[in-house]
Amino acid sequence: MRKIAVFGVSGRMGQMLVQATDEQPGAVLAAAVERAGHGWIGQDLGQAMGGAARGLVVTDDIDAALAASDVVIDFTAPDATVALAARAAQAGVAHVIGTTGFDDSHLAALAEIATRGHIVRAGNMSLGVNLLVTLARQVASALGAEYDIEIIEAHHRHKVDAPSGTALMLGQAVAEGRGVSLADMADRGRDGMTGARRDGAIGFHAIRGGDFIGEHDVIFAGPGERVTLRHVASDRALFARGALRAAMWLEGRAPGEYSMLDVLGLGGR
Repeated sequence: MRKIAVFGVSGRMGQMLVQATDEQPGAVLAAAVERAGHGWIGQDLGQAMGGAARGLVVTDDIDAALAASDVVIDFTAPDATVALAARAAQAGVAHVIGTTGFDDSHLAALAEIATRGHIVRAGNMSLGVNLLVTLARQVASALGAEYDIEIIEAHHRHKVDAPSGTALMLGQAVAEGRGVSLADMADRGRDGMTGARRDGAIGFHAIRGGDFIGEHDVIFAGPGERVTLRHVASDRALFARGALRAAMWLEGRAPGEYSMLDVLGLGGR
C-alpha cells in the first residue's frame, strides 16, 4: 500500500484529497497535517470533517508525518511548500505539489531540491488541462506570428494568485510553441492608454468572482478568424484524483522534478 500524507487537510482541496485517497486502490491515508495552532490539531480527522471517527488524529508534527508516509500531497502556499519539499527530500519521501503562486526564487529552490528528491509539480492536476497544454503548444507552433495569443482564466473570489498556475502553464506552452521566452512576451492585463498591442505579446486576463472552479481559454486571433481552445472544470475533485494518480506514479522513479505531462505519458519521461 502506498502511504499518503495530506498537508493542509482542513481546506477544501485537503478534504477532497482525503476522499480521493480513500477511493484510490493501493493507497492508504497515513497522516493528516495542519499548520501549528489550527483548530483541527489533536482531533480525529473523521470527526473534524463532520463524519465518523476514523482513528487518525490531525497533527502539526511534520517529521512524524513524513516518517509515516511514502508520499506527501501539498496544495498549500509557496513558502510552506518549498520548506516541506526540502524536508521531504531529506526524509526520502516523494512530494506531489499542487500549490500555485510561486516566484522565480521558489522555482529555483524546488529545482535544486529535485536533484535529490522526487517531485511532481503542476499548476493543474487534471487530465483535460494537461491535454490542453499539449494542444496549445502545437497550435502556437503551427500558426504564424499574425495570430495574437490571449489567455483568459476565471476562478472563485477567494483565489489569491493571478494569473492562475494553469494560465501560466498555458502561457509557457504557447511560448515554447513560438520559440520565445514567456518572461519577455507576457502582458499581464491592460489599463488606460496602453497603445497598440505589442507584436508577439502573450496576453493574460484574470476573472475573480462567485464560485468558478476553473475556466481557461487560449485564443489565437488572426486575420479573418479566431481559434479558441477551452477547458472548464465542473468538479474540484478531479484535481484531487489527478494528484493521487501522480502519487502512485512516483513510486520507483529517479530523483527529479516531473510534471503531470510526465505522469500522463505526454512529457517524454
